[in-house]
Amino acid sequence: MTLSVDIRHRQGDFQVEARFSGAGRLTALFGPSGSGKSTLINLIAGLIRPDEGRIEVDGKVLVDTRAGIHVPRHKRRIGMVFQDARLFPHMSVRSNLLYGRWFTPAAERYMEMDAIVDLLGIGALLDRKPSNLSGGEKQRVAIGRALLSSPRLLLMDEPLAALDEARKGEILPYIERLRDEMKIPIVYVSHSVAEVARLASDVVVLAQGRVAASGPVTEILQRLDLLPASERGEGGSLVETVVQRHDDAFSMSVLRSAAGEIHVPRIDIAIGQPVRLRIRARDVMIATERPKGLSALNILAGRIDGIADGAGGEREVRIDCNGVSVLSRITEQSRQALALAPGLPVYAVVKTVSFDTVNAGVAAR
Repeated sequence: MTLSVDIRHRQGDFQVEARFSGAGRLTALFGPSGSGKSTLINLIAGLIRPDEGRIEVDGKVLVDTRAGIHVPRHKRRIGMVFQDARLFPHMSVRSNLLYGRWFTPAAERYMEMDAIVDLLGIGALLDRKPSNLSGGEKQRVAIGRALLSSPRLLLMDEPLAALDEARKGEILPYIERLRDEMKIPIVYVSHSVAEVARLASDVVVLAQGRVAASGPVTEILQRLDLLPASERGEGGSLVETVVQRHDDAFSMSVLRSAAGEIHVPRIDIAIGQPVRLRIRARDVMIATERPKGLSALNILAGRIDGIADGAGGEREVRIDCNGVSVLSRITEQSRQALALAPGLPVYAVVKTVSFDTVNAGVAAR
């Protein structure tokens, strides 16, 4: 299923001009507050009528201003999940879920209640009222309600923004399951590099209402210049790995990658499962000789592929570790002291404790 957007719209003094398309499983709209993310998602949903342009989902034209086409929002078959769950407080969880089915003709429904309840792990919540749910539970119910409308497309507008870190960690695996098992294209709005790195297959970067860049998440998140200043420290490399073993004695997991073994704090993912691992550029040290007597367990051999200027006189060093690109952010003083240059053999060194729970997630399949 594909999404194609080519629209222009002015709202007061703010102008949105966005053109992108993709068949990715989860496309992230990424950018700082005020970049136009929510306006764009409201245009796709039909909550705002664009001044000019075209929007198409899986071959169905939702908007074409030249042809005079504007499908009403209630006929677009688009599910929406917002920052706040927006559940009906007087209804039980079961009734909130079933409410989503009313907007889809019976012949076009492809989602079943039992399957959604199982997918989101909300069977024990069905008879509760929203006031008796945690923030993470409310969002899972909101996702279930959107899915039971049997949508062609699912829009998620910063669904984790109102949750604390514990609740985010609770709900991220469910969004991964949704991405992998439901086969519904998802547009996910976020200003968090951690969420985008873990969930997205493709990224559209917005800045001042315009698309600054778009493409596969593995390419975009290495462009630290595209990230907001507040999130630049979270940028880096995405490495596809597989769980090789768990070391319960030291509460660690060992991941296998083309770059070599990578040790991370224990993750609850089965042996043999694919894992997408984010290595932040700020966490990567560079050595010109293989280190000895070092506490860091992750030492990846490679060769410098390129050096670029970074913010504030820093340097962004790209290291090719057997075909895996690892990004390191260092000072110019360090670059000169080590005489770093393209082609030089080096070692990328990363401490195990630099990885946290949001840095590793089930890879898109």
